[in-house]
Amino acid sequence: MPHALIVDDDRSLRYLITQVLQSAGIETSEASTAEEGLRRISEGGVDLVLLDIQLPRRSGLDVLGEIQGIDRRIPIVIVTSDNDSNTAIEAMQRGAYDYLTKPVDTAQLLSLVENALAARELMSVPVALEAAEIDGSSERVFIGQSPQMLQVFKAIGRVAAQDVPILVLGESGTGKELVAQAIYQHSSRQTNPYLAINCAALPDSLLESELFGHEKGAFTGADKRRIGKFEQCHGGTIFLDEVGDMAHVVQGKVLRLLQEQRFERIGGNETISTNVRVIAATNRPLEEMVEQKTFRADLLFRLNGVTIHLPPLRERVGDIPLLLRHFLAVSKRSMNKPHIEGLSPESLELFQNYPWPGNVRELRSVVQQSVLNSTGPIIIPEFLPQEIRSYAPRGSTAKSELTPSNGAASAQPPSPAPREESGFPNLEDLREFIERKLVEKSTSLSAEVIEKVERYLFARVLQYTNGNQSQAAEILGITRGKVKDRVEAFQISLQRNVRLPDEGASAG
Repeated sequence: MPHALIVDDDRSLRYLITQVLQSAGIETSEASTAEEGLRRISEGGVDLVLLDIQLPRRSGLDVLGEIQGIDRRIPIVIVTSDNDSNTAIEAMQRGAYDYLTKPVDTAQLLSLVENALAARELMSVPVALEAAEIDGSSERVFIGQSPQMLQVFKAIGRVAAQDVPILVLGESGTGKELVAQAIYQHSSRQTNPYLAINCAALPDSLLESELFGHEKGAFTGADKRRIGKFEQCHGGTIFLDEVGDMAHVVQGKVLRLLQEQRFERIGGNETISTNVRVIAATNRPLEEMVEQKTFRADLLFRLNGVTIHLPPLRERVGDIPLLLRHFLAVSKRSMNKPHIEGLSPESLELFQNYPWPGNVRELRSVVQQSVLNSTGPIIIPEFLPQEIRSYAPRGSTAKSELTPSNGAASAQPPSPAPREESGFPNLEDLREFIERKLVEKSTSLSAEVIEKVERYLFARVLQYTNGNQSQAAEILGITRGKVKDRVEAFQISLQRNVRLPDEGASAG
């Protein structure tokens, strides 16, 4: 459980902050003087400090420097009165994580503390460049023994010490942020700040303000000066995730920063110098975006001082057992299920056969769901999510939704093309259906005919795939979700032999 230290001589404020944080599951301790707070930090176990700027006989700015001398990776949130904004800005420039103004807004407090604790975790994650025994002691580690991942590790080793921009490419969920953390932790900047910004998660105007800061009155709602991440992260490393989603106006300012290490806050004329290393990542095709003029070519050239390609999980299947062992350990601990022993052979086979479109992130989520669903010490297929149990590779005779989870019934080979007596509508059936609807003066004939044809189409394709909906989706060129919707809408039975509910009756 994360631990926050509140250093403030105001007993009522300490009480308020303690109540808010403890209600959110965050441990707290209190100190009324700088000496008491520094002693507590020296003892270890502190993940975050909320520091009053005005302490008895001491300035919070001096205490800030002493805390950084003990452990620079502890985020320090300055708590100040409204008329101390200039002092708070100075604290930010000295390396404080952020600041709060009095009276404290509890919602803002909780949001800021959660973000600060997330930053603390990012700066404290051990990165395993070699596969080791996984015991669940850390939730976020970099795992892999496959040739593809060894190439990634070698690339990190080559570029980490070189102070050049890095561009990390890979599908969503492959672990691009872990690459950035590994580079940071093996660089000469490892004792300085590391900040991660998701460019896709913020509106364009807010992203610009978040990165570069703004002056008071720069726009509606800008009631005070705000220090941006590039200024705050002086001497450190910034990770720009989903950089392909960055607006053109922000692209231009980032380009200048990379070229000159200078920028201006929004609404300001003062040129600010900084020294940051930029690591960018995206799952989007930046070269195609350059051709479409949605991404600046000059910025792409600047960002990819070195490019690291991160392989999708389906291309490093050999790493899946290592990842499973780690995520099982983490899930057992977080869900308090120490009795879980591991996966059954059938479950392991399902994990290795699935293509993992969501990559490592999806694998972790599925392990968590499986542990949550488990009622015994061994995770059997019954505990896995439906999409994992029902998937079978193209041409495979593996069990699918046609069989119960205990495998009592075996899958049937693909059926031959249906003949007229199979119960599926033929051309004559369809002609008779249309003629009858014309006589009945139907006012929705197009929709009724399309539905009739779709019923045949989906039933026939599912018959061909032995009821495997993922294979059917691939053949039909649609998503598996749409196949599932049609199966339910048309009441197509997937028990052994695919059939329609009115199979054997005449069409219509």
